[in-house]
Amino acid sequence: MSTASLTDPVPAAAAGRDRAGPTGRHLRGAWARRAPLLPALVFMIVVTQLPFVGTLVISFLHWNALDPAGRGFGGLANYAHALGDPALRASLLTTVELTVTVVAVSLLLGLGTALLLDRRFPGRGLVRTMLITPFLVVPAASALLWKHALYNASYGLLDGLLTAFGGSGAPQPDWLSAVPLLAVEASLVWQWTPFMMLIVLAGLQSRPLDAVEAARVDGADAWQIFRHLTLPHLRRYLELAALLGSIYVVQNFDAVFTLTSGSLGTANLPYTVYRTFYEGHDYGQASAEGVIVVVLTTAIATLALRTVLALFREETR
Repeated sequence: MSTASLTDPVPAAAAGRDRAGPTGRHLRGAWARRAPLLPALVFMIVVTQLPFVGTLVISFLHWNALDPAGRGFGGLANYAHALGDPALRASLLTTVELTVTVVAVSLLLGLGTALLLDRRFPGRGLVRTMLITPFLVVPAASALLWKHALYNASYGLLDGLLTAFGGSGAPQPDWLSAVPLLAVEASLVWQWTPFMMLIVLAGLQSRPLDAVEAARVDGADAWQIFRHLTLPHLRRYLELAALLGSIYVVQNFDAVFTLTSGSLGTANLPYTVYRTFYEGHDYGQASAEGVIVVVLTTAIATLALRTVLALFREETR
């Protein structure tokens, strides 16, 4: 190699362009792919993140509409009051009990229903559509349906059946007063069972049928197939259904507000925040309680996201 070729700047510059060219093209290609998503990202930030930032700022203020002169910075006083409030702690326990009960019962009923719908029988499509219908009903309309058509002590279906089979002279219970939390849970189970059923049914239809047929040839009965093949395959789907259901049920407001108005020990966290804001007019305290609810919901959502990602990784192997 000659000395001129070593000192000539042209080959070096050309080599530099060759090294920088692919990187520049890669960056341009990445921006070209991501640019169409920028409007959606900006919209999501404006709609979701900016209101949360505003709520976070208000949560550090003393701001009660009934005491405008006392507005000012309060630091962590709202959070300390929220965490020390017996009503909020009671609503937290109610939220946990309500969420666990609704999700567990809905998941069991959804699993049983999905196992039945996985079989072939005449009219299966119609039956699937009818079973999905409760999940498509507006939550407020669903609560009103249960409150008036089922729970009403004068003309409700439940008391009507008890009167028909137990005699007209027997006293009929007022379900919303006798078992208020159970009444709320029953209405939510009716609404969320189809959601669990859809997820479990999707898992059933993705299981390897050759392994099931091989197990039947080897003499395995239906229970052994379900225990050793079907249930392990559905584990991720059951976890996903439980976590997604928990995210939505923990935020439920319609059923509690419509059926019991938060009375008789049925007030959950969303209803407690509503009562603090609209009845107490304490915007700072309500914002602090709302931030606590968001933190708890985010923790559950993080678990759900990890479950979904783990499920996708298993599906792509």
